[in-house]
Amino acid sequence: MTWSEKYTQEFQPDLNAVAEYINSPLWTELLRFMEETYGVTPKIEYSKCSGAPGWNVKLKKGGRALCTLYPEKDVFTCLICIGRREVAEAELVLSSHEALRVLYENTKPFNGARWLMIAVTDGDVLNVVKKLITIRACVKK
Repeated sequence: MTWSEKYTQEFQPDLNAVAEYINSPLWTELLRFMEETYGVTPKIEYSKCSGAPGWNVKLKKGGRALCTLYPEKDVFTCLICIGRREVAEAELVLSSHEALRVLYENTKPFNGARWLMIAVTDGDVLNVVKKLITIRACVKK
């Protein structure tokens, strides 16, 4: 049974169910980082967007979305929006990881921002994700 079959719009998972499905220490590490660094509590929400419909986990600070996490079996995807004010720092961070740099370059801007869907598959990717989140958290609106 897939994630979307098990957890329909009418049946919301809790964070334990999400963690069990993802089954990755990277998930736990990212949530711990968000809690310890930004005091952010994850919020489970249902999305009907065509790109990734279903239950996801949003991490916001002061109303500003830092990232959205999409559960997958044994892995998760992190959506991070790189806005105009974040471009220079983000490009510098992304230059250290070839695959993520290529992802960034191939992501077309939408309303002046690039919406990166990053599959968090290993510690190196997670470290880049943390750096991008830090950039988002520190940029003033």
